[in-house]
Amino acid sequence: MPKVRSHQIMKGKRGGIELLLTKKVEGLGAAGEVVEVKPGYARNYLLPLGMATRATPHNVRMIEVQRKKNAEAAKKKREDLEKLARDLAKQSVSIEANANPEGHLYGSVGPAEIAAALAKDKITIEPSTVKLEGPLKELGLYAVKVQLAEDLETEIKIWVVPATAAAGSKS
Repeated sequence: MPKVRSHQIMKGKRGGIELLLTKKVEGLGAAGEVVEVKPGYARNYLLPLGMATRATPHNVRMIEVQRKKNAEAAKKKREDLEKLARDLAKQSVSIEANANPEGHLYGSVGPAEIAAALAKDKITIEPSTVKLEGPLKELGLYAVKVQLAEDLETEIKIWVVPATAAAGSKS
């Protein structure tokens, strides 16, 4: 009886090698797909870079389990982002800035200052999620968009007030 080596790779219908993709490969397929490729492409590129593994029944089951875990994690993250969007929509934040008597700021208020002001209220967002058309350079009330996900956006109210004024008041 011939000895079967555990590291043998399954041959496909067209003479290529069947592999299970562990990462998305442009022009080939998505993670979790079983694809057939030429032996050299598998040996020299996909396998050494960890983009694919042998297409054994065990590996296919493991990818399915991982896919389910990822889907559950993505659903939980989406729910958390939607809750954050609802919380942000209720927020009104005051940012103190030095300004001249006409209301023009000596500097400007940008995404980093907005994220820092929200952090004081125990709401953590990345400055890159704050979408401004330009820096805020005058005192006043602004509606600022926050892009939490590609398809999830909300608005917060930002009061830019003089540094000497009490927070929340506007003259």
